[in-house]
Amino acid sequence: MRLFLLFFLVLLACPACQKEAAPPPTTTNPVVPPVTNPPHLERIDILALGDSYTKGQGVTWAKNFPNQLTDALKSEQYDVAGVYVIAQTGWRTDQLKSSIASQANVIGDSTFSLVTLCIGVNNQYQNADFEIYKKEFEQLLQTAIERAGGRTDRVFVLSIPDWAYTTYGQNYGNPATISQEIDQYNAANYEIAKGYEVNYVQVTDISRQGLARPEFVAGDGLHPSALQYTEWLKIMMPQVRDVLKK
Repeated sequence: MRLFLLFFLVLLACPACQKEAAPPPTTTNPVVPPVTNPPHLERIDILALGDSYTKGQGVTWAKNFPNQLTDALKSEQYDVAGVYVIAQTGWRTDQLKSSIASQANVIGDSTFSLVTLCIGVNNQYQNADFEIYKKEFEQLLQTAIERAGGRTDRVFVLSIPDWAYTTYGQNYGNPATISQEIDQYNAANYEIAKGYEVNYVQVTDISRQGLARPEFVAGDGLHPSALQYTEWLKIMMPQVRDVLKK
C-alpha cells in the first residue's frame, strides 16, 4: 500500500507525466482605420482673364494655362468645380474690359476661388497709349478682386511674356526694343499689383528661354508651348497651395 501511494505521488509531481494544459484563449482588438476628412474641403472654381497667353493660342485647349492649373490642382486632390476663361488672341486691356462687361449676364454676381490676370502684350504690340494701359490694367485688377469676393490673396497677376525670344519676334522689328517695352509694361503692372497686395507670378524670365529652348515655343513660332505653361505652373503652384491652406 505504501509503495502504491509513493508511485501515485511521483506521477503527480512529474510534469512530463501530466497532460499539457491548453493555453488560455487570446483576444485581439480589430484594427480600425482612423477617420479622416477629405484633404481639401473647399470646392474650387477658377476665373482666368487675359489674351492669347491665357486662351493658349498655338496649343490645344486642354493644355492652355488655365486648364493646366486645373489639372495641377486635381492631381493634388483639390475638388475643382471648373474653370471659366475670358480671353482672346489680340485683346488689349480695353477689349478685355468690354468682354467682361458683355458676359456679366453669364457669370452674374459669381465669385471665384482663384482669379488670374495676364494682359498687356497687345497694348505693347499695337503701340497703344502706355498711360491708358496702366489705368485700364488697374481697373481690370479691381474687377479681378471683386470676382474673388474681395480676397486679394486669391488673385494672381502673371507678368507679360517676352515675345522677342521667339522666331517671330526675332524677325519683327528690333527684338531689343520689344524686350525693353515688355519690361516697362511689367514694371507698371507689378507696381499696381503690389499696391493692391495681390500675388504676382513672374513668368517673363521663362519666356526668355524661348530661343535657347525652342520646345518652349508653340508651333506657330510666337506663343508659349504647353511645356512652357507647365513651367509657369511650377512657379505659381507653391503660392496657390499657400493661399488655399488659409
